[in-house]
Amino acid sequence: MVDALKVKIRDKIISNYGRLFSREDVTSKELEDAINNIIDEMAKQEHVDFSGIDKKKIIQDLLNDFLGFGPIDSLMKDKLVTEIMINGPKKIFVERNGKTQLSDITFKDDKELMYLIHKLLAPTRRRVDESSPYADIALKDGSRVNIIIPPLALDGPMVTIRKFLNIIKTVDDLITSGTFDKRMAEFLVACIKAKVNIIFSGATGVGKTTTLGVLSAHISDDERIVTIEDTAELHLDKPNVVRLEARTRNIEGKGEIGIRALFNNSLRMRPERIILGEIRSSEALDMLQAICSGHTGSLAVLHANTPCEVIYRLETMILVSGVLIGIDAIHRQMSAAMDVIVHQEQLLDGTRKVTYITQINGLKDGQINLEDIFVYDLEGVNPDGGVRGKFKATGVIPKFYKRFEKAGIRISQDLFKKD
Repeated sequence: MVDALKVKIRDKIISNYGRLFSREDVTSKELEDAINNIIDEMAKQEHVDFSGIDKKKIIQDLLNDFLGFGPIDSLMKDKLVTEIMINGPKKIFVERNGKTQLSDITFKDDKELMYLIHKLLAPTRRRVDESSPYADIALKDGSRVNIIIPPLALDGPMVTIRKFLNIIKTVDDLITSGTFDKRMAEFLVACIKAKVNIIFSGATGVGKTTTLGVLSAHISDDERIVTIEDTAELHLDKPNVVRLEARTRNIEGKGEIGIRALFNNSLRMRPERIILGEIRSSEALDMLQAICSGHTGSLAVLHANTPCEVIYRLETMILVSGVLIGIDAIHRQMSAAMDVIVHQEQLLDGTRKVTYITQINGLKDGQINLEDIFVYDLEGVNPDGGVRGKFKATGVIPKFYKRFEKAGIRISQDLFKKD
């Protein structure tokens, strides 16, 4: 009875007060007044009996639907929840402290879940339907959302929300959270200032984009930055930032503009820094060539399980791009363009750490020569599940050390003394 009433009231709100939802500044008071008006009308005109029904709960649930996130509103507000995985209307998993568990929250049915999906998509240019059954979007707070619906999703609509954790804003926050230590932080900040080319690698959800975003705060305010992403996630607090986002095809199957096209266009925009939200395909070769032509200080994200896999994935991306180029030429381009790989992992206890800072030091026997500068040495796992380990310097001094001096950055070689 109550669920049916909520659906009826929701439909009437959308029909009679649709103008409210075209505004971004709609207030809870305006919506609450509208809901009360609908309830009064239904009681008088349709003789709906609201006695014995908790009207306050109905109103609050509808406010959550319209202004919040419906049944998952409490999860979105829970600062301990880092990821929400909706596997159809009846199974909602959450990640807390790096551990995934099934929550007791559910949607009533597919229709209620689809209502949330359309609400999430409303402020964006994206859509989902049978012809385009999946989408990636970013919420206003920076949280990332993936949506996939039937017929591709066999058990109902699926929504994955990776929440943006605003608690990590500075390098000190990353040190406090154990992502890396002070030596590694000093080195990485120096790399950013000296315009060293960096690839941030790791699996999904390990914090690559967060680390990139925090470190990018140390880019000079005088520089013009162009960010290129599939789904806009980076929000850099810099005065001269151009944000570009790829476009999916329209309902006629036309108008798609990918990362590679945006990257090539960005080179005509006088960029002093190019930040790629993620390298996925043929733009890998364009990026390497751009760096070799003088666009240093580039930052990029790439999914890989180890620094070695970064090289393998880039090789594959370039080889399948359709450009006729040999593997030897690819390796020469990589060794000339790439400086550092910052590899991040999520460990058994859920903590996220930079486990390798690795430099690309030319070629050795025709292959890319990788040298670890800092590593995380995992010593074991405590009975409570917490990991034990230490960040260690390997004794390798960066090949580009003199670039720090040229940039006026004072960094002692003692920083790299072997532990």
